[in-house]
Amino acid sequence: MPNHLIHETSPYLKAHAENPVDWYPWGEAALSRAKELDRPILLSIGYSTCHWCHVMAEESFESEEAAEILNRSFVSIKVDREERPDLDAVYMAACQALTGSGGWPTTLFLTPEGEAFFAGTYFPLHGRQGQIGFVELLERIEWLWQENRDQLLTAAEELTAWLNRPADHPPLKEDETAALPHRAFDELHRRYDTTFGGFGGAPKFPMPPVLLFLLDYAETAVEPQAASMACHTLEQMARGGLFDHMGGGFCRYSTDRRFLIPHFEKMLYDNAQLLSCYALAYERTQKPFFLDTARRTADWLYTEMQSPEGGFYSAQDADSEGGEGAYYLFDRAELLDLLGDQAAPFLDHYDIRPGGNFEGKSHPNLLSSGEEEPCPDYRRRVYDYRRTRMSLATDTKLLTAWNALLAVGLCHLWRVGGDPRDLQAAKEIVACIERLLTGEDGLYASWCAGKRGQPAFLDDYACMALALLTLYENTQQRPYLDRAAETAEQAAALFEDWQQGGSYQTAAGSERLLVRTMETYDGATPSGNAVMALVLTRLSQLLQEDRDRADRFEEMADRQLTFLAARAAEQPSACCTFLQALLLRESPPPSITLASSGREGAETFLHACPLRSTPRFLAQPTEEYPLLDGESAWYVCLGQTCLPPQKDLATALAAGRKKPIRRN
Repeated sequence: MPNHLIHETSPYLKAHAENPVDWYPWGEAALSRAKELDRPILLSIGYSTCHWCHVMAEESFESEEAAEILNRSFVSIKVDREERPDLDAVYMAACQALTGSGGWPTTLFLTPEGEAFFAGTYFPLHGRQGQIGFVELLERIEWLWQENRDQLLTAAEELTAWLNRPADHPPLKEDETAALPHRAFDELHRRYDTTFGGFGGAPKFPMPPVLLFLLDYAETAVEPQAASMACHTLEQMARGGLFDHMGGGFCRYSTDRRFLIPHFEKMLYDNAQLLSCYALAYERTQKPFFLDTARRTADWLYTEMQSPEGGFYSAQDADSEGGEGAYYLFDRAELLDLLGDQAAPFLDHYDIRPGGNFEGKSHPNLLSSGEEEPCPDYRRRVYDYRRTRMSLATDTKLLTAWNALLAVGLCHLWRVGGDPRDLQAAKEIVACIERLLTGEDGLYASWCAGKRGQPAFLDDYACMALALLTLYENTQQRPYLDRAAETAEQAAALFEDWQQGGSYQTAAGSERLLVRTMETYDGATPSGNAVMALVLTRLSQLLQEDRDRADRFEEMADRQLTFLAARAAEQPSACCTFLQALLLRESPPPSITLASSGREGAETFLHACPLRSTPRFLAQPTEEYPLLDGESAWYVCLGQTCLPPQKDLATALAAGRKKPIRRN
């Protein structure tokens, strides 16, 4: 018989609906059941494309032996971390406090009140190589609950008290705050892998917030080495196996230092942010390789990840019929049979070699190849063949924050690449969020199979406001700016701590958990607090004609930046999105106005303007912005200082080059 997950919409939860374990979704029914039966709770948190979640499911949750113990002595709860990032944040903090590390699947044991007393990640069904098995762990906790419960309850109470300890972050002085971007650059420079790009050793993650900060820092601090670090890393990632050379798009992370063999799941949030990274790298270097990488990533998204509703699905699985990564791996002989012997140079180019480069098979990459690709048509044939050979599971949830980040990335790609599909897709994403993920009471975090999930979290509001702002800057359509301001104001009302500063992950009045978390460090995605700092700062700069409203947003931005600066002091490089907001405040982008004589259109004008600028197109010159000798005139303003008009943009930008942020 199916368990209580049978009516859930999350693909991850539904995948466990036929387990012999009597799973419940998180909710009052499960918590009340634990109290009624006086049983501890097994809480298992994962997501649909998590490889080790699949392994533990097959070994333990499909095991009658484990299910018999769980159903006898526990209440078992499954959580999709992508649907419930609030629960994930609370219990990941508990796992890290108890074990010193974390990851997924996250496996916790709780009291009926939801307090954690034991945690870990993956457990095999039975013990091996010194690791306790899941069955033995269940039997041990079963015995302790009956015979020494006070020990477990004391541990749970102490952990809950520790998680709720008051924060101690004294405010920074002005010069200390100003030094944070420089300190972050120094930290990243020390960790930078000069040979293979990226930071630290294996595993290596894409870290888009870090790369975006470095590209901004390179410009505002006139630090070419920052751009070199970012661009080298982006090139290595795209040449290595982290990038899917046959189909486009990036996998989750590299298992090795060289970016050769990835963990093969593909996440929407990585690819969304990497579109922005590669667009900015192309704008800075004019290197076609960067634009081509972004273009192929977007094409993969359109082909495999776009929903009929206009949004984009959340992830593709790492596992397929042949095991983890099998979808992406090839035998050389297999492709020679497909393409013919004349394809040997193409296979050599992509390192598809006899004997393979990973467990006897080959994962395509360009780490040792030149720029010239032999017969690009072969790539399409291999891609089409791969899709018929086996399939990948796709998590079809639409997540507000991740889709909003993609809208931002697509706008950036449109600005540098000029393909109208990208701007149109960004508009459709925002329209989809407003249609499917917005109710009378505000935003929702997820949508799947016709049903909305939880009310939205801080990240959803912050990223949606950023998407609306980015659309405004790329369309000049005022309603996007107004809706961005409204969304930011809603976020402040729902999430801000008006006494201590910062914003909570969950709204006031939402379900009470062990801790009301307030996240400030970037992870795979930027922290909601940091995105709010970006949004508030940008709104204060874009609403200058409404002085009262601009002043209000400036006050909100300053409060947010002050709060984040104190928390970034310990490790600035973990707060790169906040640092982008700080740079934005200290070195606002130039405001560029074109008074057109009629020869230029708004779209041509936008493509000419740098991504980090505030463009304004005037089809009809005004008294304030007249033509120059009867020709189109470019006006550049830095803050409150406007420079004389020029007849071409390059001259105007050169005259208006921002003063760099120098080290003290």
